[in-house]
Amino acid sequence: MNNTLSKGREIKIPGPDHPITISPVEGYVRVTVAGRIVAESARTLRLKEKGYPAAYYLPRSDADIALLVRTTHYTYCPYKGDCSYYSIPIGGTKSEDAVWTYEKPYEAVADIKEHLAFYPTRVDAVEVIS
Repeated sequence: MNNTLSKGREIKIPGPDHPITISPVEGYVRVTVAGRIVAESARTLRLKEKGYPAAYYLPRSDADIALLVRTTHYTYCPYKGDCSYYSIPIGGTKSEDAVWTYEKPYEAVADIKEHLAFYPTRVDAVEVIS
């Protein structure tokens, strides 16, 4: 496996032991909170990563950014990079840190740059409509 260190962090490349695939979603995906459409896109990507449920990444330009508030929550993934979070205030405490994004994803997952993903349990619905 090709591993390098960046800023003291291990960077891992997806491979047979930890596959990550990114593919376009047929149809479109709609995310709703408190009766409002937070994001809706026919250009959604599905990211499948070993050990995790598939995540839908919608282009930032197809989201109502006015409904999102950046939080101080932060995580790091050795396969994808630094991750920032947003809350959706209209959803109350359930929707805190409901949205995540990799603003500078690693090259292996560069397609998710400028995309937002939503925790299904922190929004009212993530619907795939074909």
